[in-house]
Amino acid sequence: MGESKSRILKSGNFNWKKVEKQVYKASGSGFQGVHRYSLLGNDIPELNFHTRYFEIRPGGYSSLEMHRHPHSVVVIRGSGSVILDNELHHLDLHDVVFIAPDTIHQFFAGQQRELGFLCMVDRYRDKPVVPDQETIQKKIKNPEVLKKIRV
Repeated sequence: MGESKSRILKSGNFNWKKVEKQVYKASGSGFQGVHRYSLLGNDIPELNFHTRYFEIRPGGYSSLEMHRHPHSVVVIRGSGSVILDNELHHLDLHDVVFIAPDTIHQFFAGQQRELGFLCMVDRYRDKPVVPDQETIQKKIKNPEVLKKIRV
């Protein structure tokens, strides 16, 4: 009988043993105070998805983006907000977000605490793109959302 490939990643204060804290993106300026942990999927070919943990420092935000692949998010630390096309939603601990294909989205941490969330995506997916001004104007009319967007 072979050795099991199953595993447990032990956590302590939102850090996982043997999992490197990574820079959110290699380049760009449309985000602030974000780190990423690739938890499951990169080195497990049996999984058809990746599980990542993102953490946004107080006052920080992820990039404004859209893509063809869907993904799901589960808030496991703090609170904040998310833009989903023309809507701005407050996020609290344990809230779950489904981001449908081609939805403009951006996450924001509150001013007092980090926003931490698990994000699950397909292993094979398209690259995110920053929506151009024409796409933003076409999809977003809500002045509250337009004021919140960071590019």
